[in-house]
Amino acid sequence: MYSEIQTYALQGLKAIPVRAEIDISSGMPMVSMVGSLGSEVRESRERVWAALRNVGLEVPASHITINLSPAELHKDGAAYDLPIAVGLLQALEYFPPEAAEGMLFLGELGLSGEIKPVRGTLPILRDAAARGIRECIVPAQNAAEGSVVPEMKVRGAEDILQVLHFLQGAGEEAIPAQAPPKEDDVASTRHQGIPDFSEVRGQQIAKRAALISAAGFHSLLMTGPPGAGKSMLAKRMPGILPPLGTDEALEVTSIYSVAGKLSPGESLIRERRFQAPHHSVSRAALIGGGRDARPGAITLAHRSVLFLDELPEFSRDSIDALREPLEEHRIRIDRAAYSAEYPADFLLVCAMNPCPCGYYPDRNRCKCTEPQLARYLGKVSGPILDRIDLCVELKAVELSEITSKAPSSGETSAQMREKVIAARQIQSDRYRGTPYRFNAELPSTAIERYCALGDAESAYLQTIYEKLGMSARSYHRTLRVARTIADLEGSDLITSAHLIEAVSYRPDRSYWR
Repeated sequence: MYSEIQTYALQGLKAIPVRAEIDISSGMPMVSMVGSLGSEVRESRERVWAALRNVGLEVPASHITINLSPAELHKDGAAYDLPIAVGLLQALEYFPPEAAEGMLFLGELGLSGEIKPVRGTLPILRDAAARGIRECIVPAQNAAEGSVVPEMKVRGAEDILQVLHFLQGAGEEAIPAQAPPKEDDVASTRHQGIPDFSEVRGQQIAKRAALISAAGFHSLLMTGPPGAGKSMLAKRMPGILPPLGTDEALEVTSIYSVAGKLSPGESLIRERRFQAPHHSVSRAALIGGGRDARPGAITLAHRSVLFLDELPEFSRDSIDALREPLEEHRIRIDRAAYSAEYPADFLLVCAMNPCPCGYYPDRNRCKCTEPQLARYLGKVSGPILDRIDLCVELKAVELSEITSKAPSSGETSAQMREKVIAARQIQSDRYRGTPYRFNAELPSTAIERYCALGDAESAYLQTIYEKLGMSARSYHRTLRVARTIADLEGSDLITSAHLIEAVSYRPDRSYWR
């Protein structure tokens, strides 16, 4: 007796079709599992046999061979439990073969027969739908995320008996198809729980830098003493970013699905996320990796905000690991057993004190020695500093502003978000038909075309270039920032005023002398 059941494997975000092949024959009773299997897959034999036995479905003593094809693809995880169990039941003629034909099965089995949630359901179902599969049975807790794939009829099952009854012809009532999420329900969650910029007292220059950062997707570094409001500003950044578009939402939701970070019953992520790993984070946790190649914090921040507080407290290795994703907007993880690639197009926001105690250059309060200061600032390498578009220094907020009873006169997050959306629409129109989406993505080869200057502006920037000893990278970065400032004002031309403001956001190299 032989059966084949369709399932899937994951390598990063890439979903790969797998066939669970079961052969039952006479001979010495034994169970053989083959197909380049990880430890979790090999253990499925114990889970599947116990689950079937505990729901009253005995598997007779036979010579059973289970193959997960293709054999050269390494397979990890417990999602193969359900397809193996269904394949066994089909081979034992509990239901006709045509009942499972054209269907996809995913799920981990508990010893009681319960079907437990698995990672990566959404990217798997998206690939399966593109290959013509139109129906699937997945764990009930994964049905909501799968339901966002419009071409797929998703059925969420609670246990193996429910699956068997459905395949035996019990009909729609056995496992009803999951209804797709309503746009209104998803939209109602946008920007909820994100604090508002209007709550931040003072720091108008830093707020302006945050606006420019969000509008052009420019990386931002804030320096200043403890309590100046660096973290307050960073936490409000997602609230001024536009909601995720449909394609972006599917991409971000797929990442969280693979990482196992979706909440039970969560379908489609529409709001921008805020990732703030602690400075003690390992390099693998930051960029991704581990035994099963899970995405790291930089991938979880894809299309969203990655906040690194106390930047020099991160290990030098972790900080320098950001160089590739900041340039390439992706991260590749190569190990002996696997290779995975994840998107990592994030808005980097960093905060740091100017010295270990936090009060340099105020020598009345700062007691740090020159070697201490050099070691502290040396954690932030020149190549990383060169990849930060905006640097702004915050001062301590005046007591009068803190204690003022008057309402804050600053813009609200909603007002700032409207400006960001308008500036991004200008960029979308400008770069239509090109690989670029934001001003921050412009390579040096495209600067001259999209950031053209008049004679007066060119002369001014040449003077600044020579006076400040700017590098070519700093020169191009200044033009990209000036382009965003012009877009915020709705100006087709980059003026001297835009250049002056852009230059003011250069990192103060006197700190890194």
